[in-house]
Amino acid sequence: MSSKKKKPAAKPKAPAAAKTSNKPGVDAAAVHELAKLLKETGLTEIEIEHNGARIRVSRGGGVAVAAPAPVAAPAAAAPAPAAQPASSGPPAGAVPSPMVGTVYLAPEPGKPPFVSVGKTVKEGDTLFIVEAMKTMNAITAPKGGTVKEISVTDGTPVEFGQTLCVIA
Repeated sequence: MSSKKKKPAAKPKAPAAAKTSNKPGVDAAAVHELAKLLKETGLTEIEIEHNGARIRVSRGGGVAVAAPAPVAAPAAAAPAPAAQPASSGPPAGAVPSPMVGTVYLAPEPGKPPFVSVGKTVKEGDTLFIVEAMKTMNAITAPKGGTVKEISVTDGTPVEFGQTLCVIA
């Protein structure tokens, strides 16, 4: 009879590549695509956030890659002065651009535009196309109504959140 004790089985080691660090990796391909988009659209800055990592490319300031986006803490509301006019935000019924890109008013050159001022649209109708990173993205009506204003011109760059049109 042997008095040797059995050694517990060793845990497999994780490969060196699987080690995590506190710094996010730089996605060079994404930075390159964003820089290309800046050049094509004439914009001066573009920023995207994906899976908690944020990449900003700017013509004047270079490239910055930030750590995971911090969660904003709720701020205490400051009382607004009574004489201050109402918010100068987008008008009621504004349809904002969901991305940075180039806006097109028609499905292809030479075709009639999707919408015009005074036209009645239904929820889900295509209003515009925004091209971003060589992908055509249909921008649809979030609600039904009448187009009161078109705030962009065909083939021009648009920013995230920029008002494309107003539906009332």
